[in-house]
Amino acid sequence: MRSLIIAIDGPSGAGKGTVAQAIAAALGYRHVDSGAMYRAVGWKAQRDGVGVEDEDPVADLAARARIEVSSAHVTIDGHDVTREIRTPEIDRAAAAVARLPRVRAVLVERQRELGAAGGIVMEGRDIGTVVFPTADVKVYLDAAPEERARRRANDPAHTGVPAAVADVKSLLTQRDEQDRTRTASPLYAAHDAIVIDTTGKSVEDVVREVMAVVTAKMANG
Repeated sequence: MRSLIIAIDGPSGAGKGTVAQAIAAALGYRHVDSGAMYRAVGWKAQRDGVGVEDEDPVADLAARARIEVSSAHVTIDGHDVTREIRTPEIDRAAAAVARLPRVRAVLVERQRELGAAGGIVMEGRDIGTVVFPTADVKVYLDAAPEERARRRANDPAHTGVPAAVADVKSLLTQRDEQDRTRTASPLYAAHDAIVIDTTGKSVEDVVREVMAVVTAKMANG
C-alpha cells in the first residue's frame, strides 16, 4: 500500500502539533511542522538584522538557509532554535515573513520536496490548500478562541507567553486575522477537508477521529 500525504491545518491552539505527531507515530510516518520553518526564518532575519517585512532580503535568506525540522528539534544553519522560536516575539516575526509571497514560494517548494514520496503528516495553515492540494487526507482542526488561548497559555513549549488567558486570546486573534487576510496562502479550510472542532475534547479523542479518517482512506485504496 502506498504511503499517504496527510495535511493537518488550522489556527494556533487547535491541537495540530500534538495530533499530527501522534498520527505520524502511529503510522510510522515523518512529521513536519511547516510553521516552524517560517518561525526559523523569522528568527534568523531578526538575528541577522534583516527587516522581517523586507521581502527580497528575507526571501534570499530563506533560500540560502539550511532548515531542518523534526518532531524533536528545529535548526537553521546549524543553530538549534527549538526553544527560541516559540515566543510571542517570534510569533510576530513568523506572521510577518509568512505574508511575503517570495518567502512562501521558497518554503512551499521545500515542503513539497519533503512530502514528495508520501509517508508524511504535515501540519500548518496552508498544507491542504496550497502545499499539497491533492493530499490524500486533509483535516482542519479548530477550537473556540478561549480554548485555544488556554491551551497556548499552558503549553510549556512556548515561553514568554502572557499569564492572563485573555491576553493570549488577543494575541492569537490578531495572528489569525493576519493569516486569514494575507494575500499569499491565507488560512482557511480546504473545500474537501474534514473539519474537526476540538473544543472540550482530549488529544486522544481527536487523534481517534483523525485516525478514523485516515483508516477509511486506506481502506478505500
